[in-house]
Parts: sequence; C-alpha cells; structure tokens
Amino acid sequence: MPTLCAIDVGSNAMRLAIGFLDHNRKLHVVEDLREPVRLGQDVFTKGSISKETTRRAVEAFLKFREVIEQHQVVKTKAVATSAVREARNRDPFLKKLYQATGIELKPITADEEALLVYLAVSKKVALDGKTAMLVDIGGGSVEITLARNGKILATDSFQMGSVRLLKVLDREKHGEKKFEAMVQEYADAARKRFGQKLAGQKIDLCVGTGGNLDTLSDLKEKLLHKKETAFVTVRELEAILQRLRKLSYEERIVKLGLRPDRADVILPASLVLRKIMEVARAGRVVVPHVGVKEGLLIDMVPELLTGKPPLRHDEVMGSVRQTGLKFAYDEAHANTVSRLALDLFEKTRKLHRLGDDNKLLLEAAAHLHDIGQFVNYASHHKHSYYLIRSSQIVGLKPEQAELVANIARYHRKSTPKLKHDNYRLLPPRERLLVCKLASLLRIADAMDHDHSSKVQSFRIRYKRPHWAVQLVGSGDMLLEKWSLLKKCDLFEKTFKVKFSVMGMKKS
Repeated sequence: MPTLCAIDVGSNAMRLAIGFLDHNRKLHVVEDLREPVRLGQDVFTKGSISKETTRRAVEAFLKFREVIEQHQVVKTKAVATSAVREARNRDPFLKKLYQATGIELKPITADEEALLVYLAVSKKVALDGKTAMLVDIGGGSVEITLARNGKILATDSFQMGSVRLLKVLDREKHGEKKFEAMVQEYADAARKRFGQKLAGQKIDLCVGTGGNLDTLSDLKEKLLHKKETAFVTVRELEAILQRLRKLSYEERIVKLGLRPDRADVILPASLVLRKIMEVARAGRVVVPHVGVKEGLLIDMVPELLTGKPPLRHDEVMGSVRQTGLKFAYDEAHANTVSRLALDLFEKTRKLHRLGDDNKLLLEAAAHLHDIGQFVNYASHHKHSYYLIRSSQIVGLKPEQAELVANIARYHRKSTPKLKHDNYRLLPPRERLLVCKLASLLRIADAMDHDHSSKVQSFRIRYKRPHWAVQLVGSGDMLLEKWSLLKKCDLFEKTFKVKFSVMGMKKS
C-alpha cells in the first residue's frame, strides 16, 4: 500500500497530510499536521521572509521529515502559495529548506492552487448538475472558482487573505473597531471585481475552504449550539460575527479556545466571506473541511499509478473556452480548426513523435489562435500571444501556457525566428516543440481558411520525402488548397518533407 505525503505552505501556517492507497486504489488520510509558521507576517509588511521565520520554517520541515520517515512515504510533494510566491528572498528561502531537510518546496500559481482546492472539494461535494462557486480564503489571497456541472469555468485570485489584511491594514496600530471598518471598506472596494467574476450567474452552491471556514463551522456549534456544521448560513455567519465583535483578541483565545494565529484573522476572513456571499446572493456556504493538501494528495495518485503527471483535459479546455468567449472568438471556426488539428496530430504521429500532453497544448492553441482579433485583425497572431499569456488557463502551468501562446502566435504570417524574443527565450527543446505543433496548427487553420467548415476531413499519403493531403468536403475547396500551399512552409522545414495537395474529394 503506497504512502503519499502532501505539504501545503501557506501564509498563515504549514500543513502536512499523509495518505495511503488501499487495494481498490482508494485514498485514506492517516496523518494531518499543522505548524503555525506565519510567513505572511513578514512578506506582507517587509516583502521578505526574516531569518527568525526561516529558522522556524526549517524546524517545522524537520518535524515533517520525521513523520514522513515514520510512515515510509514513497512520494512527497510540497507546494507554497502567495507568501512564498511574493517573497523577495524566495529562492534563498527555498534553498535553505531543501539543504536542511531534503524536501523540495515549489511555489505554485493562484490557478494551480485553485485547481488543487477544486480537486479536493469535488471528492467531498456533489458538483454535477450545479453552478458552484468555490471560495478559498487563505492567509494571503482569496481564490474564487466557478464550476458548472462538475467542470471549472474560471478562477480568479484576490489579494484579500486574512493575514494580508491584518498586516496591510495594521490592526495593532488602529485597534479592533477601526480595523473592522477598514476591512469592510476594502471588501466593498472589491465588490465590483466580485461582480465581474460572477457575471450575473445564478449560483446553486457555494463552497468554502480554508482554515477560517473550518473555524466558522466549529464556532457555529460552539456559539450557536447547532449540531449541523456541514454548512453555515448567512444569518448564522452574521450571528457569529456579532459574537466575535464583542470579544477581544485575548477573549477569543480564552473563551472560544481559538489558536492565537486564528483568533486575530477570523474576523477579517468572516467579513470577506460575508461580502462574497452577498454579491453572489448565496444563502449558505458548505464547509467540506478540505484544502490544498488534500487536493495535492489526490493529484499525486495518477502519477504514482502511471508514472506520468495527470492530464487535466476537461479543466484546461473548459477554461480555454471561457477565455475564447471572453474575447468574442469565432467558436465554430475554433472547433473546426481544433478538430482538424487533432486529426492531423494523430495522422502524423510517426513524424512528430509527441505525447498526449503535447496534444492538449495543440488543442488549446487551436481554440485560441484567433482571439487576438479582439484587439486588432492585422496583427492578431501577435495579440493572441499576449492575450493567452495574460489569461488564466486552469490546469496549465505557466511554462505550458507560454507554449500555447507561442503555438498560437505562429499560426499565420512569420514562422518562428530567433530574433523573436518570445521564441528565442524558450529552451531549445521547447522551440522544436513549438515548431512541430505550430506547423500542424497552420495546416489545420488553412483547411478552414474562410471559416465555412467546407473541409470535413482529409486523407494523407506519405512516402518520404513526399507528403500529400487530399481534402474531403463540400464545394470546390480551391481557397483551402491555395491556403494550404501558402502555409505549408513551416511543416516542410520542420519535418523535412515536400508538401503537396492531391485532388479534392466531395463528401
């Protein structure tokens, strides 16, 4: 029974979860630890992690190391969120942790963080058939994820984490009442962005994650004497807020039994949650008591079983389509080009020798290659590159999104050149990958040159060095033939073939 370990280094604390797979490949969590090392205390005020906090972080990781060895863990993954992401001395901090403990800590993006939370929630809460809003309130940021029928639509990150608010708004200087008023103003200022995020969608289900949400669930029982703690209603949240306001920081520790590092952040977190629920018109929030570390454990299972990282096809393509809609793309053309590109990928496997992970990059680029027209048609391939780079595509790592942007960039006009910064800065292996996939995209796009979907399919005949394509579809398809011969240059250069078009065939 293989044992896995997931470590989540947040802004308010460090958390460890250890789980094992049974004979039915079901995951069971057997260890759940928390070390109160508040990295955000330094980062959100000074910009860097102090020597003392680094020392405490190393101590926490040494404890984690002991537990990992006790459980004979076969695979460990440690990720860090906003505080480490933003720290000016991030690299020295990560190096010191690794040298002292042998545990490699990797910062993840807000999108990756949201996806891990989503994975954890989806195992605990039925999301099918619903439009769900997932609200993860951490120490440094608040991630909002929209999902419909069990698939992610979009995510967004707000710098309104509880520790960040505590430090940025300086609770110790202003006092409790003034601090609360400032948090309220801060949340009100973000109301417009919340509204844009929700875009008038009717939310069927609101799910809340993070230590503050877990604490609110506990306080519902402790303060309101209600046994059902799987959710908190707006009225219950307001009642808890009223009780919290009457207690000082010290009283929250003594009377409510809150940890010191929870007693000060619970109020700002509750105020932010209330504002989000108000904008979403959500009557209650479900609290499944899971988070990043549980999602990380789930994410590790496929890689353990297959030896390969999991492909997040549904999440990626759901996010890609939302991005396309955001920039008013021609969805019918995008679908046609994507279909033809994927067919071409399959029919040329002997040429490109690429795996399904790269096939997903091609599919994403095929859907988004024209979104630059939202800015300007003349140079829309360049605009597509910048729009894809700046978009949040759930399920893609930053380096993967950069590849998708480059593939889309070269769907027309110039082929990749070293004088182009976006291409030159890629590692040599990735440059070759861009050439291979962009050449396939150029061919697929040429087959639907006038966006009329005349080409239904195609056949190929290959006898090195001759590579010929026969179009199958409606009409004369002369424009598509002309476009193919015009855009086959990168394909010929990359795969060292001579491209031609055979006689067309009517479908």
